[in-house]
Amino acid sequence: MTKENRLIADFYELSVKQLMDKRVWDVPMIEEDEDIYHVLSILCGRHHIWVVKSKGSRELVGVITEHDVLSILAPKRLPSYVFGMPDVRSLQHGTAKTAGKIMSRNVVFCKPDDKVVDALRKMVEYKTRRLPVVEGKKIVGELTLHQLIRKYYAATQYHPITDEEG
Repeated sequence: MTKENRLIADFYELSVKQLMDKRVWDVPMIEEDEDIYHVLSILCGRHHIWVVKSKGSRELVGVITEHDVLSILAPKRLPSYVFGMPDVRSLQHGTAKTAGKIMSRNVVFCKPDDKVVDALRKMVEYKTRRLPVVEGKKIVGELTLHQLIRKYYAATQYHPITDEEG
């Protein structure tokens, strides 16, 4: 096995808790009953917000991404008759008033003891660049693709891979 293959294999075997951001105070979180304008103010500087029942419990109930906000900002063009249930969450019509009204409830997450390779598989499968790290129902951290890139790059700098090795 080449040094490069050993390095990536070792990286995959690390646990999520070894690489996750444990600074919970810095993880973007909001309570589900927060006003939509508070949501927008946070999204001015972040790409996502984890929605919790309460900040005290940190029980994860949803996520809001920039894409979710795009759907409520865009003007709704509904035909005069509609089959099925259209998405009528909108700022224009006043139907998107709280974080809970616009969040996605099906949150893909990982656990602290999951392996990095499994977290990466989830990111690929669900086309996401970030996962909340959840223990029980409580958010205990966050794992982002940027963190994984930084950690892997740092490992290659600590254990340089050269063309002569193999």
